[in-house]
Amino acid sequence: MFSNFLIGLREGLEAALVVGIIVAYLVKTGRRDKLAPVWVGVGTAIVLSLSVGALLTFTSRSMSFTAQETFGGVMSIVAVIFVTWMVFWMRSTSHAMKAELHGRVEQALSMGAGALAVASLIAVGREGLETALFLWPTMQQSDSASAPVGAVLGLVTAVVIGYLIYRRSVTLNLAKFFRWTGIGLIVVAAGVLAYGVHDLQEASILPGLDRLAFDVSNQIPPSSWYGTLLKGTINFSPQTTWLEAAVWVAYLVPVMALFLRPPRSRAAAKAEAVSTAVPA
Repeated sequence: MFSNFLIGLREGLEAALVVGIIVAYLVKTGRRDKLAPVWVGVGTAIVLSLSVGALLTFTSRSMSFTAQETFGGVMSIVAVIFVTWMVFWMRSTSHAMKAELHGRVEQALSMGAGALAVASLIAVGREGLETALFLWPTMQQSDSASAPVGAVLGLVTAVVIGYLIYRRSVTLNLAKFFRWTGIGLIVVAAGVLAYGVHDLQEASILPGLDRLAFDVSNQIPPSSWYGTLLKGTINFSPQTTWLEAAVWVAYLVPVMALFLRPPRSRAAAKAEAVSTAVPA
């Protein structure tokens, strides 16, 4: 439930901020009559995202066991790729997101209402598709009915926070928010990747299913409250193969190090560019 809440909160707030920036820009520039296409685009993006989630769920249920494990493993890896790209993209572009969206809105307005609806659909749909792709494998890992509840609570919380930010009723340090949620999502993604590898081992595509790095299921029963807590927060599995453990470490350590690395200042980047352009 916690990991799905984090995913819903993070992705939902990104989408809410996008919509808030677009709506605020149209209102401030006296173009309230152009709001309808924005909501059409947002509604279409939500429907498409839900459709992708439903398609993934119903497609997997109609497969054989081996096909289900293969499909689940591949989709877990795809989800990790998307979420990794997303956290680094937001880290590098969040400071310019408002100006970028304003430019896209002006361009769309010059092309007509349909273009504005498409721009809104793309901006929100990207977040929705990422949410659907990343939520699906995490929900497959959990037998608890609280898994989808966590995602819904995260999305609802994100919408409320986004609305309050739009109304200027609350202030939020977005840089710190995206940094800490990015750290959490990287940990979750490492668990999803390991789970995907386990699925591919179950499908006999990858070897080593019977070679366990550790088995602490007696000390940490999966059905216990603390086993469930560890599973829901860091995707901990009491029975972990050597390949799962190796993949988890190989992903988490370098990705976390790169994410936490302080970004270079613009002045330093500019100075480096100038020095490389001047011949010795």
